[in-house]
Amino acid sequence: MKRNIFIIFTVVTMVLIFCFSMENSYESSNRSGSVTEFIVKTFINNYEDMSASDRKHLLGQTEHIIRKLAHYSVYTLLGFLASLSVGSRKLISRGSLAVLVFGFVYACSDEFHQYFVKGRSCQFTDVMIDTSGVITGILISVLVFHTYNHFKHKLSSSSP
Repeated sequence: MKRNIFIIFTVVTMVLIFCFSMENSYESSNRSGSVTEFIVKTFINNYEDMSASDRKHLLGQTEHIIRKLAHYSVYTLLGFLASLSVGSRKLISRGSLAVLVFGFVYACSDEFHQYFVKGRSCQFTDVMIDTSGVITGILISVLVFHTYNHFKHKLSSSSP
């Protein structure tokens, strides 16, 4: 039952990634620009006191980083959920390798898809960022599994 839930969440994450990739460059820039502005306003105390040109420069530099972190984060989620779906319990295992290959292939297909969206491009660096996210997701799932088993074992061994 749990496995089916993780499979559903994995598919939902894949659909979310596909929908983000369908956005043309204008829509994508507006979304990332809004997120970037929110983050910068939240963490930079003197943002409102900056000149308009300084704010524009700061937002331009920060937006690139935010976009790449978004790639990394959503693929970390995908790697985590896919790893839980296959029940991967070890970092070096067939299940983890299958999730890694799956994540890499999905990242390639996502970038290929973006090639056909107006104003978007296909970048191998994004595939590498996405794949790094998948690896991180696999690692997190293995750590969660081991932590869960450790505490489960401690609780069962401490009961009379």
